[in-house]
Amino acid sequence: MIYHIPALREYFNLLKKAMANFTKDSILGEIVGGTGNAEKLVKHGVPCPTCPMAAMEMDKLTLNMIVETYGLDLEAILADLNG
Repeated sequence: MIYHIPALREYFNLLKKAMANFTKDSILGEIVGGTGNAEKLVKHGVPCPTCPMAAMEMDKLTLNMIVETYGLDLEAILADLNG
């Protein structure tokens, strides 16, 4: 069977967008598990992806907890992650 590579790429990009529906209640570990998401968080001033202490709390920290702690723009972060 021969697959049309551009069509497959487009399908997987659409699937990825459908699956990436992060909210303020999303867990940090789930977010950084996605390709490029750690870099997006760091771009918005979230220090957690590179913090050794956060590594122990990846399954507990929510995005809302992080933005409240550091005074970051939740809507801008979500737009970037879900965009």
